[in-house]
Order: sequence, then C-alpha cells, then structure tokens
Amino acid sequence: MDFRPTEATSVYIPPPPEVIPFDTNYREDHFTQRTPIIIDNGATHFRYAFSTSEDPYTGLNIASKFRERKTNRPLLLFGGAIETDSAARGQAKAPWEGDLLCNFDALESALDYAFLRMGIDSERVDHPILMTERLYTPLHSRNLTSELLFECYSAPSAAYCIDSLLSFSHNFPRTSPLTTDGLVVSFNTASTSIIPILGGNSLLMNAKRMPWGGTQAADYLLKLVQLKYPSFPTRVTTAQSNWMLQSFCEVSEDYQDTLKQLRDPANLRAAEKIVQFPYTLEQEKTEEELARAAEKRREAGRRLQEQAAKARSEKLLQKESDLQYLIDIKDWKEKEKKSEYNARLRGEGFESEQALDEATKKLEADLKKARRKYDGLEDEPGEEPTFPLLDVPDDELDEDSIKEKKKQRLLKAGYDARMRARKEKEEERKAKEEDEKREKEERENDPKAWSEKLRKEHDAIMERLTERKKRKAALQDRKSAAAQARMKSITSLANDQPSGRKKRKGGNDDMFGADDADWAIYRKINNGNASSSEDEDQINLASVEARLLTHDPTFALHQTFASLTAKKSALMTSFRPSYEDGDVEGAHRLHLNVERWRVPESWFDPSQAGADCAGLGEVIEGVLRGFSASDRDRLVKNVFLTGGPSLMPGLPSRLLSTIRPILPPGTQISVNTAADARLDAWHGMASFSRTEEFAEISITKAEYEEFGGERIKRWWGGNAR
Repeated sequence: MDFRPTEATSVYIPPPPEVIPFDTNYREDHFTQRTPIIIDNGATHFRYAFSTSEDPYTGLNIASKFRERKTNRPLLLFGGAIETDSAARGQAKAPWEGDLLCNFDALESALDYAFLRMGIDSERVDHPILMTERLYTPLHSRNLTSELLFECYSAPSAAYCIDSLLSFSHNFPRTSPLTTDGLVVSFNTASTSIIPILGGNSLLMNAKRMPWGGTQAADYLLKLVQLKYPSFPTRVTTAQSNWMLQSFCEVSEDYQDTLKQLRDPANLRAAEKIVQFPYTLEQEKTEEELARAAEKRREAGRRLQEQAAKARSEKLLQKESDLQYLIDIKDWKEKEKKSEYNARLRGEGFESEQALDEATKKLEADLKKARRKYDGLEDEPGEEPTFPLLDVPDDELDEDSIKEKKKQRLLKAGYDARMRARKEKEEERKAKEEDEKREKEERENDPKAWSEKLRKEHDAIMERLTERKKRKAALQDRKSAAAQARMKSITSLANDQPSGRKKRKGGNDDMFGADDADWAIYRKINNGNASSSEDEDQINLASVEARLLTHDPTFALHQTFASLTAKKSALMTSFRPSYEDGDVEGAHRLHLNVERWRVPESWFDPSQAGADCAGLGEVIEGVLRGFSASDRDRLVKNVFLTGGPSLMPGLPSRLLSTIRPILPPGTQISVNTAADARLDAWHGMASFSRTEEFAEISITKAEYEEFGGERIKRWWGGNAR
C-alpha cells in the first residue's frame, strides 16, 4: 500500500444555498404533455425533476416550516437554506428516521418545495409520478405516501420503485439478455441491500439487507474522532464527519495487513490526512496601541491609588471622630452622679466603665496604627502583653476577676503559640540561608561535584516517582504480582484476629501498633493513591530542577522529569501528533490515520463498531447459498455496486477478495461500479418513465380509491414480485 504525506485540508463548511430560479416554462414544456415527474426520495438527498430533464434538482432531504419573527409570515425552507436561519434549524425535520419513512409532514414540505421549484402553478399536480422506496417498505409508509400523492396533490397516477434496481437497469439495459444477470449491492444511507437479478428479474425473496450504512459509518468516525481528541476546541458536526468519510476513507483489501504496515511510525505519519478547522489568531498590536494600553493601565492604577488614599483618609477621620466621642463620654463622669453615669454607659452599649476604657484603648491603638500607615511609616514593634492575673490564686479573686483570668490564660496561650511559630519560622529562614550559603560555596568551589550531587539526587527522586507510577499501573491488573501481593497482605491482616470467637479475659491481647514497623503494612497495601511522601518528592524535584536549570548550563529543559514523562512512544506520537502550547493552528487540527481504513472496515466487520449483525461478506454468502451452482456463476459475473458509499476507493477489489473464497476455484467474478453512483437511479427512472411499461405498472387514482394506498403492481423494479 502506498502511503504519501499530504498537506492539511480545510474542513468542510456548508456553502451558502445556491439561488436557483423557478422553472418559468412549465406551461409550454410540460403541462400539456403531462411529462412524468421523477422523484428519488433518498434519506440524505432529495432529487426531483421532469423525466425530460438532463439532471435533477438536488438538495438535502430536510425541510422546515416556521414563522418569520419580524413579519410573522409562514415560511418554508428546504435543504441547505435551513442553515441560514436559527429558527428554521430549530423546526427542521427529515422524512426519514433511519431506514424508515415516517415523518410525512416533512415529506409534504419537501414535495411542496419540489413542485414549486419545478414551476407547477396549478392546484393539482396533473402529472404521473415515479418515486423511489426502500427495499421491503412497510405497507403503512406506502399507504401514507399514496394518500399524500393522490389526496393532497391529486396526481393522476403513481408508481414506486427500488432505486438500486433502476440504477442497475440504467447501467445494464434490459434489452441485452447477456447483461441482465447480476448481484446488486446497494450502499444506502442507513442500510446496505443485496438483491440478486436473473434474466432481468429481481428475486426479492432471496434479497438481504444489513442495518449498516453511511449514517452509521459517519457516526462511528465521529465517535472515534471524539475519543481521539476529547478536548478539541471546536465542535465536529455530523455533516463534517460525513464529509471526512467521503473524502479520506478507503477500503483496505487486507485490513490486518494494513494495520501491520501502519505499525511503522513512518508509514503512519505518511498515511495520515490532516483536517484543518477554522481558528482565529490574535492580531499583534502596534507600538502605539501598546503604549496607549500601558498609559491606560497607569491611569487606572493612579485612580485606584487615589481612591484608596481617599478611603484611608475618610476611615482615619471616622476613627478620630469615634475616639473623640468616647472621650466626651468619659468627661461626663465628673459632671454626673455615678448612677446617672452608669445609665449613660448602658445607653451607649457599655456594660461598665472598664468596657469603655478597653474600647477607648483599642481605638487609640488602631488610630495610631492607621496614622502611621497613612503617613507611609512602618509599624512600631508592639509592647509585649502582660497577664498579671495568671500569678494570682483563684481564692484571692472575685467572680469577674476569675473570668478575666481565664480570658488572659487563653490570650497567653495564643501569644505563646504565635511566638513559637515566629521563632520556628525564623529558625527555618536562618537554616535556609545557611544551606543556600553553603550550597553557593560548594557550587563556586567545585561546580562539577555540586552538579553531580544534584543530578544524583534528581535521578533518585525520578526513580522513586517512576516506581510509584509502575506500581499504580500494576495494581490496576488484578493478576499482576503487585496486586496479588496486596491481596495476600490484606488476607493476612484479616486472619491475624479470628472473627466469631469470644475473647478470653486477659488473653489474646491485640498488640498491633506497639511496634512502628506494624504500620508499614498499610503503606504496602496502599492502592497507589498520591501520598504525602509523593507530594514531598514532587516539591523536592521541582526545587532540584530549578537549581540545575539556573546554575548548570549542561542541564537542559528536555532533561526535566516533566519532559521525560511527556515523551510518548514514536507510534503514539505519530498516531496523534502533539503541538506546543499556544499553537492555535495546530490545536485546531485533526489527524486521521488508522480511522481512514477502520471505519470502512465496519461494513465487513460491524462488530468492531458495536453493531450486532453479519458483515457484508457473510450476507452475500447467505444470498448466494440460496442458488444453484450455475445461477451463482451467473450472479457473480456481474456484482454491481451503487449508492454514495460505493465510491470509496478500494471497495471493488476488497469485495472481489471477499467473494472469491466463498466460491469454487476458477469461478469468474466481476465487480462493476455504477457510472454515476449518486444519479444513475434517477436517470434510470427517467428512462423507464418514457417506456410504455411505465403506464402499465402505475396505480391510477381510481385504483387507489378502490384498492387502497398499499396496493402496487408486480414488475421487475418494484417491491412486489
């Protein structure tokens, strides 16, 4: 297999809807001739036109009826035009749900749009209609479709056909008896059908359908991309995954052999397709803009400083006013009687004169500190607090003094704790300074020995962290030696003290924990969670690496533990290349490599995508098993592929290699692809509508009213055989 590297491809962005004028020659060209209308009602695309047209109108089979917000007018949008309005997107509906036609309101909207586009300006659609339907269409779906055509549009007649059979007839006309045998493999949106044809007649009793199609494959690709890029900055839509499926995916003739080749990182990188999603770069500012922004920041800083100074000034004035108020209250002591003064204190919220003094003293200290801060001076060292009541026995104190003594004891305990913490902090600072001084001397006296010492410490810490990581990974596997040793330790702990037995008094005492070594068992059975020792190692490692990076020119950034652990295998790096932080363009890229062959392989092995069904090769084998050897030879001489997914490169050769082992040696096999896999069904329907047989197999309105909408006639291209 040839792997060639390619440049990044911009992701598919739906173009604005094309403005197509309505057909203004309807009366002259089609009305009097009653030209048949051909409708290929696909689950993805809706193709429609008169049978005399060269090519059909094509649009996404989705419609939306809503009211415009400003004018409140009812609007109908169809296909790609829905993306132009958010209200339309909210009301959008598709006629199909998977492989089942059930939303007939959406089908009616699609038909309304189609008939308007074709220029039909009368109340009736007075033209025969030929429309596609799925293999084994439920009677209920056909009944409602017929009701819509005959009751709503008053069509004179209607006929239904299987799109793949008409595509086959377009590529192999039924007038040639030698080419009217074949095995039609139709790749549809939500399914894949296999229909045998002998002598120009489809054998629907032997046909098979597997529930895997383009939609499921696109969803599978989308899930693989989301799993590969869980934090991708842009949402990948279903339409984009469908575009990637059609543009980049290939069918491998030997999937296992392709995987073996992709194990080589060089082949994996050469096989990838890069999808570039849109992104926005921050525009670099000019020097004038930078200077203007800096000036704005300085101005904002000045305003904040002025506001803070004003707030401090107002707070200082308020404290001065409060202090003066408390002093004025104290002055009333000399002017009033004691009872009146105490009543005044209680009215101001103070229980006693002592509480007033404490409040005044505290406010004076706060005011003094605020003034020094306002003037930009450093705080004066505070006086050491005194606790005089602690040395006085309780029997010499009254009740209030005892309460005050308890308060002073708590204050002294807090003060002592702060002093100890300050002392320990000062000792740590001095020890750190001494270590830094000693290390500086070692580094200056013998830089080589200093570097070797730190590198050994660096290697030892990395080794411990690596061993912890390995142990944590081993514990995830219950069959690993580490996990079994842990379970053995837990079992021995459980058996140390037999359960269910009543302890005898004074015997069988549990002495676990008396020896410090006993507690090592808990570290041994620890399940690998981060511990304090690991956090400490991380801190020490960061410190060692910072010193080496600063003072050792031979120690580079790629030698750090973070860089070494971030290095993955060459295969993983090729599978999903990583970009540097800040690379916006790289962060918005998808690298498709294995997915290009893995997703198409799901047609041949749906189980790898989670689908509970047989693969395409098994289904074809089941179909061929129902025929004699001579009929099988006639069928496999013309294996016909049609439908959009049939355009994937490599599909004919893979299907050939899949069919060959299930047939006798020497059997002639030919795999053919439709000339235009997407439009051949419509062209085949248009050609058939111009024959006399079309009128014979159509259901008229009178027949509909007599027999009901479920009725169809037997013919080689329909669902009734």
